[in-house]
Amino acid sequence: MREKKEQGFKDIDIPVYMISVAAKLAGVHPQTLRIYERRRLISPNRTPGSTRLYSMRDIETLKFIQRLTQEQGVNLAGVRMIMELWRELEVMKKTLDEAEKRFEDFEREVEERVENIRRSHRRDLILIPRGEIVRK
Repeated sequence: MREKKEQGFKDIDIPVYMISVAAKLAGVHPQTLRIYERRRLISPNRTPGSTRLYSMRDIETLKFIQRLTQEQGVNLAGVRMIMELWRELEVMKKTLDEAEKRFEDFEREVEERVENIRRSHRRDLILIPRGEIVRK
């Protein structure tokens, strides 16, 4: 069960709402939540006694599903596809962010190495701007 902030979860991820409360907060019937779970649109946590517990993030997901189905006319198969694509997009964003960070680290390391080489060979090197002719 997702419970602790130390594990990377926020308060929004803590499952605390039973199905009746979650349904009320999302503005749907509890049976709708069961349908969404069967269709694998949502996956609430379960207590040892198998009681469904929903987090605030689950409630937000339910509201998102409702907007798609009620306001946009998307069927549940379409909702599932949209949600899968959304998850893939989030993974890609995270991967891109990590790659950008690695590139910045690499760029910084190259700059440091170049500067170290310049400092260590400063006496030996004569830097000549491009296009200039050096005459002795």
